[in-house]
Amino acid sequence: MMLLGKIELAVSSTVETVTVNPGNIAKEDKEKVAKKLSDLFELDYESTLKKVNKRSSIETIAKKVNKDKTDDLRVWMEQNNITTGINIDEDTKRYYPYNTLAAQIIGFCGSDNQGLDGIEAKYDEELKGKQGSIERHTDAKGGEIGHEGENYVAAVDGNDLVLTIDFTIQSIVEKYLEEACIDNICTDGGNIVVMNPQNGDILAMATYPSYNLNEPYEAYTEELKQSWDSMEQAEKTKSLQAVWRNKAIADTYEPGSVFKLITASAALEEGITDTDNEGEFACTGGIEVAGVRIKCWRYYRPHGSESLRQALMNSCNPVFIGLGQKMGVSKYYSYLKKFKLLEKTGIDLPGEANSIFLAENKAGPVELATISFGQRFEITPIQLATAVSAIANGGSSIKPRVVKQIINSETKEVTDIPVQKDETVISKETSEKVLSMMESVVSEGTGKNAKVAGYRIGGKTGTSEDGVNTNKYVTSFCGVAPIDNPQVVVLVTLYNPTGEGGHQGGAWIILTTHI
Repeated sequence: MMLLGKIELAVSSTVETVTVNPGNIAKEDKEKVAKKLSDLFELDYESTLKKVNKRSSIETIAKKVNKDKTDDLRVWMEQNNITTGINIDEDTKRYYPYNTLAAQIIGFCGSDNQGLDGIEAKYDEELKGKQGSIERHTDAKGGEIGHEGENYVAAVDGNDLVLTIDFTIQSIVEKYLEEACIDNICTDGGNIVVMNPQNGDILAMATYPSYNLNEPYEAYTEELKQSWDSMEQAEKTKSLQAVWRNKAIADTYEPGSVFKLITASAALEEGITDTDNEGEFACTGGIEVAGVRIKCWRYYRPHGSESLRQALMNSCNPVFIGLGQKMGVSKYYSYLKKFKLLEKTGIDLPGEANSIFLAENKAGPVELATISFGQRFEITPIQLATAVSAIANGGSSIKPRVVKQIINSETKEVTDIPVQKDETVISKETSEKVLSMMESVVSEGTGKNAKVAGYRIGGKTGTSEDGVNTNKYVTSFCGVAPIDNPQVVVLVTLYNPTGEGGHQGGAWIILTTHI
C-alpha cells in the first residue's frame, strides 16, 4: 500500500483466478463447462473449449476476476454437480483510488502484480509481499497422491510506503499544469516539481499529459480515443511510453536564464562581485567572446549600467557571460560539481537521466559563455530544482526523496528514510544574497507576474530553445517561498508553448501563484 498520511494511493484488493484441470472434467461435461466459462468471463467459446479439451495438467481461463463472477461460477458448479476440474484461487489486483493522481510517480503493475514503473517498480520488493498457497501431492492429472492432505501456507502482505507527496499540493499542481498546457497550447506538454529545500521531500511532481493508473494501456486523451482502434500496435506502444515517462526526472532540457542563479551564486561565493555595486556592469546589447558576438535578449534596447541585482532582474546575458569569464572553466566547473549538476540526484524513482555537459577539457570560451547564461547544455528539472534547493536552504546540498517511511506489514514497525543533507555548496551569506535578488526579480523584474500580496516570493524566469533549429522553445519559472525561511522550491516547465502568450518565461508564471 502507498500512503499520503492516511490517504491510500495504491492498494491491493482481493480477486480470483480461474483455472481448469482438463483431465478431471468428465467428457460429457466439457462443452457445457466451456459454454459457461466463455459466457461468464466474456471469452471466445472455441478457444475456451480447446483449453477444456487439452491434454495438460492445468489451463488458465481468467485472471483477476471480481468475486461476484466467481461466486456465480460456484453456484453453477454446485447446481450441475461439477466438483472437480475447475479451480478458483484467491489472487490480488492493484487498484489506484485516485486514478490519474501522481501517475508518473506511482507507476503501475503488470498482470502478475510486478511493479513496472514509478514507485511500484522501484520499491517492488517492499510492496509485493508473498502469495499464499495450498501444498498437496498430485499426479499429472491433478489427482491427489498419498494421504498427507493439504498444507495451507498463509499469504504475507507487502509493506506499506509513506510518501512525501502532499495530496493537496499535488492536486493543485496537476490542475493548473493542465490549464497552463492547454491555454498556452504546449505541443510537448509540461511538468512541475515542488520540493521542500530543507529536507528534500518532493511535495508534488506532475507531468502533463497524464494517464489513468487503473487503465495504463488505454488511450489517455480524447483525440487518441478517436483513432486508437485503428492504430498499429507499435504506434500505440510509443504513445503510451511517452505518457508514462516522468519528464521531471527522465527528460533533459536547456534551462535557460533560470541557470543564472547558479552563475550568480558561484560569482558571489568567489568574491568576484556583490549584489548592489551600482554601475559595475554595462550592457551594450551584446558581448564578444573569442571572436563571436553573443547578444543580450534585449539587444535592440540595451540595459546599460547595472548592478548584479539589476542584471538578474533584467536577465541580462552579457553580465553573466562576463562573470563566467572571470571565474574561468576550471572554477566554474567546480561549482557545477558542488551543485551536483554533473551527476544524477539519486531520487528514489526509476529512469532518472543525467545532465549533458561538454567535458571540462573541451569547454572553450564560447562554451563557457553559453553555459553561464543557461544554454547549450541539458539538465533534468529535478537536477535544477535540487540545485536551487541548495541556494534556498542556506547552502547545503540535499538529496530529493519521494518515500519517507516504510511500515512493516506484520510488525507495524516504522523505518524512517533518512534525510541526506550534507556538503556545503555555498555559504549562508551567499545564499541570503541570492534569495534577496530572487525576491527583487519577482517584485520588480521579469518575474513580477508571480507576486502575491502578503507573501515574500523569489524566483527566476527562463526561456531556451528546445534543440538546435527546431523552432521550439522551453519556457520555465523557478520560485522560492517564503524568501525569509524557504519551505518550497517550485519549478514549472512548459515545452513549446505556441499560444498567444508567447514563449517568454515571465509571460505566464501567474499559474505558480496558485501553488
